[in-house]
Amino acid sequence: MKSSADANAAQQAKPQNDKEQGNSVRLRVLSSAPEFVSGGDARIEVRAAPGLRDKLDLWLNGTRLEVKLAETADGLEGVISGLKVGTNSLEVRHRSGNGQARDQLTLTNHPITGPMFTGPQQTPFVCTTIQAAVGKQPRVDSAVPPGYPVRDAQGTLLGYSQDCSIDTFVSYQYRSTAGALKPLPADGTRPTDMGQATLADGRTVDFVVRREIGSINRFLYSIAMLAPMPAADNGAQTDTSLWNGKLLYWFQGGVAIGHSQGTVHGGSMNLDVLGRGWAIVHSSGNNTGTHYNMNLAGETAMMTKERFIERYGAPVYTVGLGGSGGAIQQYMIAQNNPGVLDGLLPVQSYPDMVTQTIHVGDCELLEHYMDATDRTNGKWGVTKNRSWLVGMNAEENPDGGPNTRVNDALAPLKIALGYSTAKGTTECVPAWRGLTPLSMNPWYGQAPNQQLYEPQSDIAAIRWTHYDDLRNVYGVDPSGAARPTWDNVGVQYGLKSLRAGHITMDEFVHLNWHVGGWKHPSDMVQEGFPFFGTTQAEINKALSQAGYFDPWSRRNMRLATADAPAPRTVGDPLAMRAAYTSGHVFTGRLDVPAIDHRQYMERELDMHNSHQSFAVRQRVLQKMGHSDNLVVWFTDTAPGTPKASQSMQALDVMDQWLANMRKNPAGGIPGNKPGDAVDACFNLQGQRMSAGGGVWAGILDSQAAGACTQSFPLYGTSRTVAGAPIEGGIYRCALKPVDKALADGTYGNSAPTAQQIEQLKRIFPEGVCDYTQPDQARPVAG
Repeated sequence: MKSSADANAAQQAKPQNDKEQGNSVRLRVLSSAPEFVSGGDARIEVRAAPGLRDKLDLWLNGTRLEVKLAETADGLEGVISGLKVGTNSLEVRHRSGNGQARDQLTLTNHPITGPMFTGPQQTPFVCTTIQAAVGKQPRVDSAVPPGYPVRDAQGTLLGYSQDCSIDTFVSYQYRSTAGALKPLPADGTRPTDMGQATLADGRTVDFVVRREIGSINRFLYSIAMLAPMPAADNGAQTDTSLWNGKLLYWFQGGVAIGHSQGTVHGGSMNLDVLGRGWAIVHSSGNNTGTHYNMNLAGETAMMTKERFIERYGAPVYTVGLGGSGGAIQQYMIAQNNPGVLDGLLPVQSYPDMVTQTIHVGDCELLEHYMDATDRTNGKWGVTKNRSWLVGMNAEENPDGGPNTRVNDALAPLKIALGYSTAKGTTECVPAWRGLTPLSMNPWYGQAPNQQLYEPQSDIAAIRWTHYDDLRNVYGVDPSGAARPTWDNVGVQYGLKSLRAGHITMDEFVHLNWHVGGWKHPSDMVQEGFPFFGTTQAEINKALSQAGYFDPWSRRNMRLATADAPAPRTVGDPLAMRAAYTSGHVFTGRLDVPAIDHRQYMERELDMHNSHQSFAVRQRVLQKMGHSDNLVVWFTDTAPGTPKASQSMQALDVMDQWLANMRKNPAGGIPGNKPGDAVDACFNLQGQRMSAGGGVWAGILDSQAAGACTQSFPLYGTSRTVAGAPIEGGIYRCALKPVDKALADGTYGNSAPTAQQIEQLKRIFPEGVCDYTQPDQARPVAG
């Protein structure tokens, strides 16, 4: 299997016969790299002098093509079809040249259903084409199971679909004067409540959106742009006269374990973006609520953008926009698949998700320790103190809403079973509780429509883990299970809090003796309450059924015995290394401009903790030696009030940034920054508070806190509390003996007793983390 990093050839192929003479003829693929063509067609360009253009023919695999190419300023352009799966020879010949090729390209064509380079496709794969945006049965591609049963309107079984393909279709909608999106009348009449849009060139036009939906790489795609009112009999017209030539790729977030086609997201019809004249392209395969395979996300983006270019032409540039997992995809695709995106607008970002699992996997362990193991310690009844272990923010009453109600509902149950009844919570609970089972427990997951798949025995056999979703990346062990990455060997939980005097040495030793680790996924059992909801029926079941109350997934933990410390979890080094080498870890390679912007929601204990923007920046600094390409914006929020967003402002700034780069390529990315492409922070109303160099000082340097740093306090993670650096991403720390840690000042002013030293050596027989040394799992080349 090729990794997506191997697919970097990306979009900018150099002609094989690139002559500079005035009579030269050059052949180029515009829609993709020559080795990554899909679906049997490609948009190509023939560069030739005006006197040559009407004398040239295209030949595919030895046969002259009957294709009409359009005249451009530099030559000819058009879409060719008829490519066979595999290698194809495309030639441009002069009619009087004795059949000799003036230029030639080898094109490698892949099926429109994929894959191109991501290896064996995941099975079973459940179709979701009956969702509202599509509302169609998939095409039959098999007479017998396995697959998704396809039925006609009367319910008669027609066959089965394994690839979940649909016939491409086009629909028209319009924005009403009230701002709603409505279907355009099929008879061609103009609605009386038709809204309008004013384009950058001054034209005021009817706000009509043409939307194409189809399937690529087994996922559903959407292409939308402003278009003139169609005639009643011309629904397939491709008039691009209202398109400004710029493309926005919409990426969506979420967390899922695959085995689903996913859904076309509503953001792919963002009216603010469409009203500016941009086209929007999106795929359910670029939704991390569908899967978390970043190689697959990159492959899907390449194929989907290829379809756009074949249908509508090459955009002047392509900008990514999306939050959370949608931000992650932008960083990963820019790193792994250069040429797909020219600018990034990540929102509520993380550098990647696979390294988020490192500290998120600590959440349940530490909450269990504070609520159950050490529940008589009054420190953990003070909500804010819980940050001393988990690193993330903690609040007494974070939102007065669902999180509080769930806490109140659990209180009688906790009292009955003898657990801590602290009313406040850390970010771990409302944001991350359940993410450990979702990523690690093979029994816990599910996919939409899975009950319709045949045979159900295939569904029952799915191992619902993040690792299995990426089994093509991590590999499998001799039992057939995907290799896991999570590891906490040597991690000294609470170390910085010990050094700060928040916890005593006795408490530090007790914590690390008892905190434990996770069982191997193959040894886990199904979860209990409250993972399947907090209804009264679930609460009653937890009260009446012994062992069903398990909010920390205790039954899947590795815990201490009376005379032995809790065993830590050892991750698989092959899987860890594969995460790096496959391109699933963001290493900081950033060769395009990016405006990383987020709403500051620490008070709400939102999972998109704000230090992640600086984890990104630190990785960029380490890899590139500078972060000139990366701008960081924060916008303040208040719980329960409307939140301002800077996304449209960021799009306008990025538009100017990329336009400047086109006019002045020699200036590069930093030399073409518009005045607003600088670090900044904004107030509750979205008005700029502070901007420019130094506003974020004091976070990644030793300078005095900048204006924005002072206004937006940052928190950490359990691993930064344990001594790890802010950028995270360390699967397995380098180790040093406990004796060395005692000698080099690791424990600050704390002086452990002989008994505590003996306990530390039993907890950490291999040694404790030494974060001054490289990650043991990271390849040497980084």
